[in-house]
Amino acid sequence: MTREEKEIIVKDLSEKLANTNYFYITDASTMSVAGINAFRRMAFDRGIEYKVYKNTLIKKALDTLEADTSALEDVLKGASGILFSKELGNAPAKLIQDFRKKGNTLPLLKGAYIDSGIFIGEEQLKTLAEIKSKDELIGEIIGLLQSPAKNVVSALQSSGGKLAGILKTLSEKE
Repeated sequence: MTREEKEIIVKDLSEKLANTNYFYITDASTMSVAGINAFRRMAFDRGIEYKVYKNTLIKKALDTLEADTSALEDVLKGASGILFSKELGNAPAKLIQDFRKKGNTLPLLKGAYIDSGIFIGEEQLKTLAEIKSKDELIGEIIGLLQSPAKNVVSALQSSGGKLAGILKTLSEKE
């Protein structure tokens, strides 16, 4: 690969990393070509992009980001693949888990970058899969905020007849 080709790859990767809030770095060193292709196909079906890069190119691209990604640079050993997810931070983690349910033990998670948070190591996979998306959190908050108002409205509707009867009784006593 020529120097110019490497510069083009680093530039493209830098733009992709800067425009993506969620990316996962996986260990692709021991995966077979058939395994990588099956994983890539499964990722494509879910709207996630998966590419294998040389570690030196990934390091150069990470250096161009404004965020501190030095912890991710420390895990770049062996062949590395990057999963890019544009919408959901937990989608790549769920993809890896689902791929493993089919009998595959790889790829291993090296690290992840989610909304400027960095997660290092395979043991973080379960945590990453359980992270809720922004839309899910907003939906839960709206549901919690609506809950008290719904309780008041339903109480008034269900006991509206009782309330009217009590008021009528009180007005007749005077």
